[in-house]
Amino acid sequence: MRRLLRADLLLPLVIVAAALALAASDLMATFELTPPGREPIDEQLGGDRHGYAMLLLGAFTLVTLTIAVATGQRAPAWATAGLGIAALVLFLIVDLPDAGDTGEIEIEGIGLAGVEVVAQPGFWLGAAAALTLALAGIAYASQSAEDRTAPRRLWAARRSSSSRRSDPSSSRDRRTDRA
Repeated sequence: MRRLLRADLLLPLVIVAAALALAASDLMATFELTPPGREPIDEQLGGDRHGYAMLLLGAFTLVTLTIAVATGQRAPAWATAGLGIAALVLFLIVDLPDAGDTGEIEIEGIGLAGVEVVAQPGFWLGAAAALTLALAGIAYASQSAEDRTAPRRLWAARRSSSSRRSDPSSSRDRRTDRA
């Protein structure tokens, strides 16, 4: 169990989870526009706010991480970190300033109405995912080439051991070696 709780194995999993959460946050409600004392009148999706950039950043992160794990090269690992940093900067510039803001919008049949911008789950998921992706990406890129390829080596080792167990000729060979 301890062998599986190493940073070189966990960081890629954390990056994958954060990239998927970042992409999902773009498809969720980020803000609700709520007049004081009334029901929400509108909601804004993350994708509507930044043109589905978080979805693309999450997808490209998965691609660069796959290349980094497969090759161990530093450039794709730093690209993974850069995409996480870009997601965090985008969140800080586009989403964060509007959280809790108040203003007026025009509502059909009512005219101008004061509203408060209330953060929704997509906002919080995007914040957590962008921060996690940036920090885990930097930590992953800072590892040695051997550590960056650890998940690939573990997967190859498990795959070869499972194929030996399922191959009946290999078990026969092991029995004859013991005799």
